[in-house]
Amino acid sequence: MNLDGKIPSGPLPQKWDKYKFDLKLVNPANKRKFEIIVVGSGLSGASAAATLSELGYRVKCFCFQDSPRRAHSIAAQGGINAAKNYQNDGDSVYRLFFDTIKGGDFRSREANVYRLAQVSVNIIDQCVAQGVPFAREYGGLLANRSFGGAQVSRTFYARGQTGQQLLLGAYQALCRQISMGGVQMYPRTEMLELVVVNGHAKGIVARNLITGEISSHSADAVVLGTGGYANVFFLCTNAKGSNVTATWRAYRKGAFFANPCYTQIHPTCIPVSGHHQSKLTLMSESLRNDGRVWVPKRKGDCGKPPGSVPEQDRDYYLERKYPSFGNLSPRDISSRAAKEVCDEGHGVGPGGLGVYLDFADAIKRLGANVIHERYGNLFDMYEKITGENAYEMPMRIYPAVHYAMGGSWVDYNLMSSLPGLFVIGEANFSDHGANRLGASALMQGLADGYFVLPYTIGNYLATSRQPRPAADHAEFKKAEEEVRAFINRLLSIKGKRTATSLHQELGRLLWEKCGMARNEAGLKQALKRIPELREEFWKTLNVTGDSMELNQALEYAGRVADFMEFAELLCTDALRRSESCGGHFREEFQTPDGEARRDDENFAYVGAWEYQGLNKPPVLHKEPLVYEEAHMSMRSYK
Repeated sequence: MNLDGKIPSGPLPQKWDKYKFDLKLVNPANKRKFEIIVVGSGLSGASAAATLSELGYRVKCFCFQDSPRRAHSIAAQGGINAAKNYQNDGDSVYRLFFDTIKGGDFRSREANVYRLAQVSVNIIDQCVAQGVPFAREYGGLLANRSFGGAQVSRTFYARGQTGQQLLLGAYQALCRQISMGGVQMYPRTEMLELVVVNGHAKGIVARNLITGEISSHSADAVVLGTGGYANVFFLCTNAKGSNVTATWRAYRKGAFFANPCYTQIHPTCIPVSGHHQSKLTLMSESLRNDGRVWVPKRKGDCGKPPGSVPEQDRDYYLERKYPSFGNLSPRDISSRAAKEVCDEGHGVGPGGLGVYLDFADAIKRLGANVIHERYGNLFDMYEKITGENAYEMPMRIYPAVHYAMGGSWVDYNLMSSLPGLFVIGEANFSDHGANRLGASALMQGLADGYFVLPYTIGNYLATSRQPRPAADHAEFKKAEEEVRAFINRLLSIKGKRTATSLHQELGRLLWEKCGMARNEAGLKQALKRIPELREEFWKTLNVTGDSMELNQALEYAGRVADFMEFAELLCTDALRRSESCGGHFREEFQTPDGEARRDDENFAYVGAWEYQGLNKPPVLHKEPLVYEEAHMSMRSYK
């Protein structure tokens, strides 16, 4: 199959503007005739639902939380990128575009990334108009700070709570549409199946998490804004509820899954403290603006208090290895550098799995009050978790799984390979290649929801000529039966293991065999073990309670069941991609100085996988990556 990304013709800077003009429109009176389902109410989902309703479409929005305000977008800390060039430091739309392409190690679709950089400037205006309290300079102008992989200050922020404030802006826009009757909100309702009629996505089957009721909902188009799959690793920085279920169920119905091996390891997380943990906590990348990363040069100093290690005996390894970017080197590079020094025996803290993030120089230069103004809530969070005061001693950090660059394959319209199914935000693959730059996730989520999808979905509705089926259509009844059978199967096993213990075992396997570093032997071991573990899941799982009540054990078990299948695809993709690029680091493919070595001749493509059935190998489809402006080159941050 030839994957058509539907990339517009013409010069790169003009593609999006010309394409918007060429798209078919739905006139205002006809928009009221169309119904759209939006699954997810984080930044991408809430902004899409609000904007589509504002345009006149009838929208149903689903989230499994009790309120859209609890979406995982709220956890984003550091900021959001935009090419405003308020600092007059050389930024531009083109520079943001190129930094993003380069940061993704030349494995993203060029046209999508340029469009993202273009609309980034509109996002800030939109959010300021909503009242988002971005940080400001003394004179009242919006402030900026730097993030990894860039040599300009383009990141807008609200202390360490940027995601929360942006989500509140999108939430108030969503609430306005709910109050006007344009959006019907379904909280505590989880999508469990996608319904396809005549080859088009035409609705979903969902479960009310309070009552257990299974219901069908039909629509003219379905939008998934359901986030990423990083929780497959068990220990990661995502909220515990984050899952792959919506995009995985879509994959099983025909929506291709692209680049699942591209998972991001974030370099600044609070280290693991023991097997009792169920998640990890992020410390914002913004801290590396003022914090310096180091480890003791002498292994014998690793157990000493950090203040007793003299300056000349400290290895500021990021500043040493990457002098041009220093502590703001991209996430994949910074994470591997931390692993390298810890593997060499220079790590600090329990098990030697930690490095120092030190603010002593910044406090001496700027004063503790300035550091508190910039990062106060992050320092408070760190102290509550570790019991250590980061104003007086360095933070201890270590890399952890944080984000998914892979996701549902989408074309330039953000439509999947399944007509009528649109996928936005972290749930799709399109913008970040093999490594996302910091502060770009919020940018993509809001770009897709506010400024891209509202144009492209109208073109589908105007041209598809597919009638909306009734919710009692045969395909909906069939999907409901499949969902009930799946739930009953989970409840009927009555084994002796919890979903948590099985998920924990899967996550540990993935972290060891397909984590920060991968190799052929380890991936083959994982691919042998995962089907065995999946079989154990279906034989030994114990889910208490029943289906017609609030049953969080049942919810979690269903999500883990999908992780058990998805993990195999993740490792299959990692094994197939015999190169190193971005967050996908194959130990066999590295330069003499330990950097990722791409193979552009054989792997300059998007790998989109097509489902063939459980325990059957998926089929790989390739979308070649063609660059008109950003010519592929060896990444260097030195």
